[in-house]
Formats: sequence, C-alpha cells, structure tokens
Amino acid sequence: MNAITDLNDLRLFAEVVQHGSYTAAARALGLQTSKLSRRVRALEEELGVRLLNRTSRSLSLTETGRQFHQHCLALVAEAKAAKDIVDRTRSRPQGTIRIACPVALLESGISTIIARYLADNPDVQVLLDATNRRVDVVEEGLDFAIRVRLPPLENTDLAVRQLGLSIHILVASPALAARHPAPGSIESVKAWPTLSMASSGERFVWNLVDAEGRVTSWAHQPRLATDDLASLRIAAISGVGVAMLPRELVEADIQAGRLQHLLPGMATTPGLVHAIFPTRRGMVPAVRHLLDALVAGFDDLNRQR
Repeated sequence: MNAITDLNDLRLFAEVVQHGSYTAAARALGLQTSKLSRRVRALEEELGVRLLNRTSRSLSLTETGRQFHQHCLALVAEAKAAKDIVDRTRSRPQGTIRIACPVALLESGISTIIARYLADNPDVQVLLDATNRRVDVVEEGLDFAIRVRLPPLENTDLAVRQLGLSIHILVASPALAARHPAPGSIESVKAWPTLSMASSGERFVWNLVDAEGRVTSWAHQPRLATDDLASLRIAAISGVGVAMLPRELVEADIQAGRLQHLLPGMATTPGLVHAIFPTRRGMVPAVRHLLDALVAGFDDLNRQR
C-alpha cells in the first residue's frame, strides 16, 4: 500500500461518517457533493479496501471502515489539538523564548526587564544565553539576540529592531576623588588610576565626546582589565580606579553616593542596543511582547536619568 499523502482525505471521510451522507457532509464542509464523493473513493482506491457500503438511501461502514474510522477520529482530534496550541500561542504570550545577550548588557538593566516580563507572563519560559561571543541566531535556533553597536548598524539579512541607547560615563568613588584635585578636564584625570574592559590587543583607549561633539582620546594602562562589568563596578566603588561604565549600570550608585560622575559634560558616543532575529513573519506574541517590554524598559531607564 502506498503512503497516504493527503491527511485531509481522512478528515473528509470522518465527516461523511459523522453526517451519515455525502450531501449532509458536503453542506457542512462547503464542498460539492460530487467532489467529496470522489475524494473518499480515491482514498479507498489508495488503501485498496472498501470503507463504506453505499446504497441509494444510506451509507454504512464496512468492518475495515469502522476500525479505520476510529483511527481517523484520533488523527482529527490530534490535528485539532495541535491547531489549538498554535491558536493559544498566537493569542497570548506563552511558550519558550530562546535569546542571547552580552553579559554587560544584562548587568546594565536587561536582566531586570526580563525578570519583570516573566513575572507578568507566568506562561512564558526564557532560555537565556549570557555570552559575549557573537552568536548565529539562525544556526543556534534563537528567537533573537541582543547586541550593542556604534551607529550605523551593519547591513544584514536578519530583521533588526532598535531597543534603546547605551552611554558609558566616567565614574569614581568619593574616596578616590578625595585623593585628587577636582577634575575639570580629561587632562586633569589622566593621572588617576583606571579600570577598563578587556582588550584583545591590550591597548586601552577611551574616546569621549563633549557637548559640542568634539572627541578626545585617552590612552591608559588600567590596574584592572576584565570583560566582567560587575567586577569593574565593584573595583570602582572600592576606590581602585576610574571606570567607564554604562550609565544605566551605575545610576543607582551615583544616586546613593557610592560613585561620583566625573566630567558630566563628556560621555561615549551612544551605542545602539538592538535585537536581531531571523524574520518578522510568524513572530509569536511571547517574543513580540518581550521585545516591546525591552523597548519600554529602556525608555524607563532614560526617563530616570
């Protein structure tokens, strides 16, 4: 027997049995009676057995047809259950979201946004890869990856949605600041010890932009270099050195007096925080709503500054 290639024929057969006639089934399905009859006959020919006894007045199942009908009902029920799952997934946030995000961005506020989203959507599970490596969203089966880049963004075949901006500022502990004259320019801070994100070439340069758009570069040799923002923040609070950290990461420390914002008129060029994902088509509510929550979360962070 050849494999059945069109499972719709099984559903049509089950509808004929349920309604007791081709005419009633065709009316319920919105099909022509002759077309429905041909589909069931083609199914019998494909199977090589007779499923229905036909008379001018009635239809009845053969013994094989009766057993076959039970399996058809099971398949129809499974298909309906599968569609119901899709319909529910499309109607409200639920299911699993697979994402990747650099550690620095997570520590700068994204972790809080994701946690709040999960608290508001109990039927959603997030599988988060906290990594600084460049991920392939297609090959790794991710719903989206979060990145931060200086503008303009690179051309890509992937879909992109901007989430917000990330600006790094110079901060130091009050204890460290007390040991040095009040800074009025980058030159006045260059004698201070520094802390920095790790650099593959072990060349450490900070580029700061003033209110007029002028860029000043500061080459330095940090006392601590690491790709862990949390360690840099702790070292800065401990007075080890000046650090350039995301404003959203240290805002609470500045408000609490644990850190001081040095040279408030200068900061890095804003980085574009954005999500990349395979396509916008067929995006389920859980993913779309999480992206919306990230955009709203960055807006909240900006308003708090």
